Amino acid sequence: MRIVIAGAGEVGFYLATMLSNESHDIIVIEDDQKVLSRAREELDVIAIRGDACSIRILRKAEVSNSDLLIAVTSSEKTNFMVATIGKQLGAKRTIVRVNNTEFLDPKCAIDFKHLGIDVMISPEELAAKEIWRLIKRSAFTDAFDFEMGKLVMVGIHLDNKAPVVDRTISETQVLNPHFNFIPIGIQRNGETIVPRGETRFLLGDHIYFLSTPQGLEEIVKLTGKEQHRIKNVMLLGGGKVGLNAIDKIKKKRKIKLIEQDPERCTRIADQFSDVLVINSDGHDVKVLEQENIDEMDAYIAVTGNSETNIMSCLMAKAHGVKKTIALVENMDYINLSQTIGIDTLINKKLIAANNIFRYVRPGDVISIAALHGVDAEVLEFKAQEQSKITRTKIKDLKFPKKAIIGGIVRNGKGQMVRGDDKIEPNDMVVVLSDNSVIKEVEKYF
Repeated sequence: MRIVIAGAGEVGFYLATMLSNESHDIIVIEDDQKVLSRAREELDVIAIRGDACSIRILRKAEVSNSDLLIAVTSSEKTNFMVATIGKQLGAKRTIVRVNNTEFLDPKCAIDFKHLGIDVMISPEELAAKEIWRLIKRSAFTDAFDFEMGKLVMVGIHLDNKAPVVDRTISETQVLNPHFNFIPIGIQRNGETIVPRGETRFLLGDHIYFLSTPQGLEEIVKLTGKEQHRIKNVMLLGGGKVGLNAIDKIKKKRKIKLIEQDPERCTRIADQFSDVLVINSDGHDVKVLEQENIDEMDAYIAVTGNSETNIMSCLMAKAHGVKKTIALVENMDYINLSQTIGIDTLINKKLIAANNIFRYVRPGDVISIAALHGVDAEVLEFKAQEQSKITRTKIKDLKFPKKAIIGGIVRNGKGQMVRGDDKIEPNDMVVVLSDNSVIKEVEKYF
């Protein structure tokens, strides 16, 4: 594919990195010379300096021949303009990064496609959705729903309370009599492992399971965790991510929000009458103690400062809070969550980039789950009538060894699959694939 990316900030740079690794033709447009130089030096892309709204620059990037135009600059207005002009110049498909979540409301009466915008994504909205999933399933470090929750992917850390430690997957099958879940990936010492029957669970492993809704409680027991019902939440940071998160998690929960900007506090208090808004600095341990942090079920830190978020979550853990989530701007921090004691670190730009990435995948990719810090993707495909995946039993497919078919949704019901099963047309199929074999996997669909 020929892909033009407007904006080489963290979202654009990450996208360009992933796409150039897969031999796509990538053209990056960026006005900031320092940012552009980094792209030129580190990536196999064509880098053009200039204003992405310029017709001359877009023509120089040959946007008329592009399969995809992705506008991910920090300016929402610029992204809209780039997509509108690019579409008229001949771009086949456009994706725009937005900050205003009103644009994503299904009730919004504006026809954005008429303006030349095919897809809109909001990093803040996507981050808030991830927070909501993590709060809903408190025992897990990661959570992602396929087909409205008919299949669920969850991540969990194995500590010394886990009964499965030092046992192989085959040996633990007795603990899964109804075959409601399977392990589909293991992160171990920075390496991503696609598990097989003889794979042994080790202390410190980060395991990714695919499960039916009925299997989630079984996974919790299997790994020695506890599923806590989260009623009381303390949230640090009243920016866009914080407000989106409140909107999603407030139902049946008591929320205390700490925000240091007094004007913003007033606005938030007016907007959310059932949220207790506290004007204070998240660094102040005394304030956290006065607001009964030790009675909180969850602590979520989403200020614009990664270090503040991390440190305040560690303080919350020290006060006995069971669930901690920190928003970080630096992607290099993502792998640190389990080693430093925070349950989950999330990066809104990484989430956004992974969300965009599914539009680049050939075949009928319905969704992609972002696994933070893992060199693999979990993809949901729709099996077509002539798909190679439907021709024979799974065990006879010669499917890449660095990938695993976890489960399917058939006739509205999620189920795990075995080697003797056969994929049928119209099945929704969930696959974990190492990045090195994704192209091979795509050929089956």
